[in-house]
Amino acid sequence: MSDPAMSGPVASGPAASGSGGAPNASMFHALARAAGFLILWLVLAGYEPADLPIAVAAALAATWTSLRLLPPDSSRVSPVALVRLTLRFLWQSVVAGGDVARRALDPRLPLRPGLMVYPVRFPPGRWRNTFAALTSLLPGTVPAGDQNGQLVYHCLDVDQPVASQLAAEESALAQAIRHA
Repeated sequence: MSDPAMSGPVASGPAASGSGGAPNASMFHALARAAGFLILWLVLAGYEPADLPIAVAAALAATWTSLRLLPPDSSRVSPVALVRLTLRFLWQSVVAGGDVARRALDPRLPLRPGLMVYPVRFPPGRWRNTFAALTSLLPGTVPAGDQNGQLVYHCLDVDQPVASQLAAEESALAQAIRHA
């Protein structure tokens, strides 16, 4: 458990912004989010000069809300590892989707559904939720709950190496994030 992304609660808020809560770091996060929300508005609604005051107000409201609900923290995403994670996810989705289709269409129905408990290493919070969401998109397994701090998965076939597949996904996500 030497990976800092997996070693305890993820700190958030101004003190965790990587600069001791410096106003410049907080302002950068707020401006980056505001710009992102404004760009999203313009992409979705189009640019009309008369609508710009409403667009700015909506972007500011979205920024305020996002900073309240998801304060900046010291986590940083590695672009290279994120691309690797995305490509891995796409490949795994195709392979697993084919496997699920084969099993579902086989007249013998080679399925052994059941539940398994996975001892996820991410602490409760943002990255654990991200891991659960990521693995819920992979065919054949879906997070079904939490039991004593571990994730419970419903599996289409409990004879498959589900735990090792989840561990590989967890490792790939841990490599994609890192703490500054």
